[in-house]
Amino acid sequence: MAPGNTTRVDVVVVGGGIIGLATADALTTRLPGVTVTVLEKEAAIATHQTGRNSGVVHAGIYYSPGSLKADLAVRGGNRMIEFCAEHGIAHDRCGKLVVATTEAERPRLNALAERARANGVDVTDLVPDAAREHEPHVSCVAAIHVAATGRADFAGVAHALAGRVVAEGGEIRTGTAAGRATPGAEGWKVETTDGPVYARFLVGCAGLHADRVAHRSGAAGDVRILAFRGEYLNVTGRSADLVHGLVYPVPDPRFPFLGVHLTRGLDGHVHAGPNAVMALAREGYRWSDISLRDLASTLAWPGTARLVGRYWRPGLEEMVRSLSRRRFVEAARLLVPDLDGADVSRAPAGVRAQAVDRRGALLDDFHLVDGERSLHVLNAPSPAATASLEIGALVADRVVRLIAPGPGAPW
Repeated sequence: MAPGNTTRVDVVVVGGGIIGLATADALTTRLPGVTVTVLEKEAAIATHQTGRNSGVVHAGIYYSPGSLKADLAVRGGNRMIEFCAEHGIAHDRCGKLVVATTEAERPRLNALAERARANGVDVTDLVPDAAREHEPHVSCVAAIHVAATGRADFAGVAHALAGRVVAEGGEIRTGTAAGRATPGAEGWKVETTDGPVYARFLVGCAGLHADRVAHRSGAAGDVRILAFRGEYLNVTGRSADLVHGLVYPVPDPRFPFLGVHLTRGLDGHVHAGPNAVMALAREGYRWSDISLRDLASTLAWPGTARLVGRYWRPGLEEMVRSLSRRRFVEAARLLVPDLDGADVSRAPAGVRAQAVDRRGALLDDFHLVDGERSLHVLNAPSPAATASLEIGALVADRVVRLIAPGPGAPW
């Protein structure tokens, strides 16, 4: 489509990752005949968080009972496996091991098991010998096995969703960045690099830029997206043979991430990671990726200083692991002591979009914000890929309630 063209649709979705595409797919399913355009600024869909993660389908063990994360991860994980099977996308249900490596971690492991059961997830308590039946080289004092955990090609899922949207008459416009959105009598005018898009309803699923898209459309939502880079190591040679599936630590209560773990992907490759370090750009996949605009935005947000003040000690440990491969390997060796540092090398990193409020609190749950004829997904970190089909359905259901009279009908 040539620059300067005008598009008129019922719904415009900003963001061509797995959540934006799942939302578009759910809309075309729920409202036959609805016109939907997905805007993606990159040259291809699923470029950022969707295509740069560990590919794990989470079972729902970590999240507070009754939260959106708990509900949508449990239902979404099952739906994700079904979707992959229906569309011939690589997947499995390999299970995972969560291990306590010291006696001090045992109470936290027990609490995690109880939380999993409260969320309706079956877990099996294991003594060390039983744990080594799953992972012969693991070191632990106790473990739990989560059979429902799986793996999936999330980028493949995104492409399948895009194909479904197009088959139903929707449009995926890559290489098209969304700018200012202006409300009018009949909906929205969204400026893009490829001409304006007029839409009756706007949905923001912009991941690392979700808050900016919301603010450009005048939506509330007193949070700022901070980018946390998750770095990985390739594990090869003899050391790769020491890891059969997925091995996770008990989460450190001082830090709101899962910690360095070991994962064998569907392709057979083994990775250690990720860590979690604050990136110097929203798309800061390397230390050399620096955006003065993004950095200024991060430093100006009052929650940033409060966040650093709260988590400076574990944050410093994460930074040291980022700069020292030896320290990174030491963290992985807590799980599998026989890993050889000579068998590891740097792998491509991912970046996690995390919403932080003014108090410096990391929003723990998925967070959706309503605006004028708009809805914005403002916080969708892990397990968002797992839950994406259910998140898309939830967003679509809320949109449908507003445009239920049908395409072209008056508001």
